[in-house]
Amino acid sequence: MSKKRGLSLEEKREQMLQIFYDSQDFYLLKELEKLGPKKGVISQSVKDVVQSLVDDDLVLKDKIGTSVYFWSLPSCAGNQLRTTYSKLESDLSSSKKRFIELVEQRENLKRGREDSDEREAALEELKAVEQHHKKLKVSTTQLFRIVFQEELAAYADSDPAALEAMNDAIEVAHAAANRWTDNIFTLQQWCSTTFPQAKEQLEHMYREVGITEDFEYLQ
Repeated sequence: MSKKRGLSLEEKREQMLQIFYDSQDFYLLKELEKLGPKKGVISQSVKDVVQSLVDDDLVLKDKIGTSVYFWSLPSCAGNQLRTTYSKLESDLSSSKKRFIELVEQRENLKRGREDSDEREAALEELKAVEQHHKKLKVSTTQLFRIVFQEELAAYADSDPAALEAMNDAIEVAHAAANRWTDNIFTLQQWCSTTFPQAKEQLEHMYREVGITEDFEYLQ
């Protein structure tokens, strides 16, 4: 013969609540510990079960003098259910509102980024601009290298004619550097005007190629 299964916590809670509902009376804990076994709740478990009901506002307790009394009416459970239902309704409403906001945000982010021939063409054009910009950078670097080599050669000669030639070369290099700087600024402006939707990508590309906020004409 199989051993009888004990009550689960939820079943114990239901049985203890039934004690209150049937009598609609006030009880001391020791009285509940005597009544609990009649409902299948051993006396050692009564205190914890009743406290769990108190925590959930299904059973009320109050200290009168030196004694603590417990009681519960069917209306207590109704009030608790209404409170819980109201909170769940509020949470559900907030979740639905947030869901709608996220859907709208997703649609707004997708708008203008749909696959199309125009978008593909714009991306190809942007790629071409990036490649052209890299070529400009290489050309500027090569120019500075040539000027630097000429300057070293002029210092090596160290005669008035060489110094004069060096000064001329410096002026040429200075003008060339500022001219290329002006070309870079013009290209930046053209990119920003032509591809306003690619502002972040362009700024990232500028930083990668060394065009930072302190990039400026030579004085």
